[in-house]
Amino acid sequence: MLSPIIWKKLSKDERLKLLQRPFKENGGDFTGKVQEIVNRVRSQGDVACKEMTKKFDGVDLTAFEVQAEEFEDARKKVSAVTRRAILRVIDQLNAFHSPQLLKNIKVETSAGIFCESQSRPIQRVGLYIPGGSAPLVSTVLMLGVPAKIASCPVRIMCSPPRQEGGIDSNILVAAELCGIEKIYKLGGAQAIAAMAYGTETIPKVDKIFGPGNSWVTQAKILVSQDAAGAIYDLPAGPSEVMVIADSGANPEFIAADLLSQAEHGSDSQVMLICTDIDLSNKVSGAIERQINVLSRRKISEQAFKNSYLIIVDSIFDAIDIANEYAPEHLIMQIEEPRCYLEKIQNAGSVFLGPWSPESAGDYASGTNHVLPTHGFAKNLSGLSVRDFMKTITIQELTRDGLTDIADTIRELATIEGLDAHKKAVDIRLGGDTNAE
Repeated sequence: MLSPIIWKKLSKDERLKLLQRPFKENGGDFTGKVQEIVNRVRSQGDVACKEMTKKFDGVDLTAFEVQAEEFEDARKKVSAVTRRAILRVIDQLNAFHSPQLLKNIKVETSAGIFCESQSRPIQRVGLYIPGGSAPLVSTVLMLGVPAKIASCPVRIMCSPPRQEGGIDSNILVAAELCGIEKIYKLGGAQAIAAMAYGTETIPKVDKIFGPGNSWVTQAKILVSQDAAGAIYDLPAGPSEVMVIADSGANPEFIAADLLSQAEHGSDSQVMLICTDIDLSNKVSGAIERQINVLSRRKISEQAFKNSYLIIVDSIFDAIDIANEYAPEHLIMQIEEPRCYLEKIQNAGSVFLGPWSPESAGDYASGTNHVLPTHGFAKNLSGLSVRDFMKTITIQELTRDGLTDIADTIRELATIEGLDAHKKAVDIRLGGDTNAE
């Protein structure tokens, strides 16, 4: 499935090419088409959304908002076992995310000058949950729990309707348990536009969260570039994992981790960096055995066409590659992995040791699975409560405090040629002879 590549035999250009992500061309005037959808929703509201839902989803809706009886019906359909699992994940997420709340600070930077930072929740947030063959319950929880902890006053959710016109019961129950009561049956770029600008039915939000296909991603980019629109959480790309392994690693564990990421989509990318060629051969064999029983085998096989097995001389070489690649998920199947942790600079989420599968982070460890992809781990963090909040800075000066920094202000204002800035100080301290 994966042929070993010897890292030290590659040229600089070959190494750079190897670490590039797969590129998928959308073709045609893709951005223009998405912009057209956004513009129609902005100008025509619910009418445009209903037309597009019928066109793209094949569902003719009379109303978007999920009604009380639909929530009630969903509660009856979701098993007690599923409900317990959802509640357990909520508990795990609460335990890890609650300490992330931004703290207010107040500092006297010098005598008589007080500076503060106070946190505020983003007032209106919109959560997007994609449709598809399987309900993304975990994503509802990963978005809904931190939004609730941050106390965002308005929290709404959009998700595409299924053929019968409803939303999956598991998604509705998960959302309700996260305190999200306003849910709308709307998907695609039109849902992003509706949340960004508001319609007769769907409230406008200030920030949009959640994954989606290329149409959803492009819509998020477009509305974020408009001051009247809404910003978004993270740039989204295909899912990815990198595993660093030494000779003592379990090849079956590694194969399972690679396959669990490959099944996300045909454009996913998995990478194994190891110090032992015998281990790499065992991993390849384990992949061949394990893939045969997977329901998404064909998808995984496509993903492996974008994937690599790289042989290095040392763990430090592997870490250098990881820092350059900046993976969404980094699994360290090595002896005493924590000893190397401080060397890791660029990764969305790190998994240490043999008992930390990537699926634990995807579902139930307590960390958030909304992570930077496509190398953005070099400059972005995974989703946290802080993404649902903002800070306001405050300053309060006494007369003595202003007097103490007056000459500093005057000097910088003079250098920059901003006379009114200087006068704002002088007029207070009696140094402005032209105040009348």
